[in-house]
Parts: sequence; structure tokens; C-alpha cells
Amino acid sequence: MTKTDSERIAKRLARTGLCSRREGERWISEGRVMLDGKVLKSPAVTVDVHSAIKVDGKLIPEPAEPRLWRYHKPAGLLTTHHDPQKRPTVFTSLPSQLPRIISIGRLDINSEGLLLLTNNGDLARHLELPKTGLVRRYRARVFGTVDVSRLETLRTGININGIKYGPIFATLDHQLRSNAWLSLTLREGKNREVRRVLSYLELGVNRLIRVGYGPFQLGKLAPKALAEISPQRIQKLVGSP
Repeated sequence: MTKTDSERIAKRLARTGLCSRREGERWISEGRVMLDGKVLKSPAVTVDVHSAIKVDGKLIPEPAEPRLWRYHKPAGLLTTHHDPQKRPTVFTSLPSQLPRIISIGRLDINSEGLLLLTNNGDLARHLELPKTGLVRRYRARVFGTVDVSRLETLRTGININGIKYGPIFATLDHQLRSNAWLSLTLREGKNREVRRVLSYLELGVNRLIRVGYGPFQLGKLAPKALAEISPQRIQKLVGSP
């Protein structure tokens, strides 16, 4: 940001890595954010390099250069910073020397595989948005015998209990006696989308692995392992976040 640049305050908060834009807007509604000594009541405010911004009484840090990591999430970890039940989370499993980071999307507690992590909430938002067009790839093990013709109906999208799910390309990899392995490709990534859509097809998921997100692959990354993505790859993907 140059001396003449300005941006919405939620974006500025996100660029510091403290939160996502949505979280920043919620903090403002909760009265936790001050601008130039006054408590903000609305996120419809622009700030510049001269603005003094505090969260919970503390000045926010300067925006850091965006960083991005691949992480192999194992089943049994929550993708959250705070769990009232004190269950293990992705963030408590990470090395302590890392900066404050957030996830790009989520994987539920029983799902595993590739999770992208970043120190920049604005970058997270960019990579999550459906309009960015990043493909999510999964492998799913399901109970039962798969009807391939029903899988093909997912290609035009489906409506389940009033929720519209976009096109999903699902193929049968292996049919075993009581289980089958599927490969699925989708772009939206709604909450628990794969599990809900397959349940609608009467296929219960007993293992779900995300193997790809946009150009990034799980590959041979070991469970709980972390691998940083180069700044050059970030720049090539999103330009200047």
C-alpha cells in the first residue's frame, strides 16, 4: 500500500493475517475494533497507511508478505482455532514458530488430505471464492455398490433440500465386495458437500481424502507434514493479492 492507497478495513485486517475478511467484519460488529481512537460500528470504512487500528486494545501488525503452505491433515483434527470441547485441531498440531495462520476452506474432523494454510486472510478469500475457479479433487471410499448412471447425474448439478450444488464429476475407480473407491472433482466446495451429495445417492462415505486444490497436490506429503509454496508460485497464481 502506498501513501495514497486506501482499502476497506476488513481487507486490511485480513492482510495482517489476524483473521479473514468475514471474521474482521464480525469483530467490528462486536465492538472489538478501534480506528483512530474510536470504536467502529460498521465495516463500511476505508483506511490508509496513516490509520491507527486496534483490535482488543492492541495495534494490529503491519501486513506481512503472503505465505502459503500445503498441509496433510489426518482424520481426527478439527479445522478451527478454538474448540469449546478442547479437541485436537490442525493449528495445535503445527510448529510453534509459524506466524498466525488460517486455513483456505476446511476439512471436517473425519476427512483427511490436502489443506492449504496461509498467513493472509485476503489470499485465503481469493483462493476460496468459486469465481476463482480452483478445482477441488477428492477420493472417497463408500459403502455399497455404485450405480454409475446415478454418478453421472451429478454432472449437471443437483438440488438437495433446497441447497443447489454445482456440477460434480464423479467416476468409479474400484468396486470391491462391500466398498467402492470414487474420484470426484468439483469447484464450489460447500460445507460437507461430498458427503451430502453421496449420501443423497445412498452411498455412505467411510473415508474422504482431498488430493488436490487448484494447482496444488497432496502428493506424497506425510500426515501432519507441512510444505511451504514458493512466493513465485503464489504470484503466478493470483498476481498481487
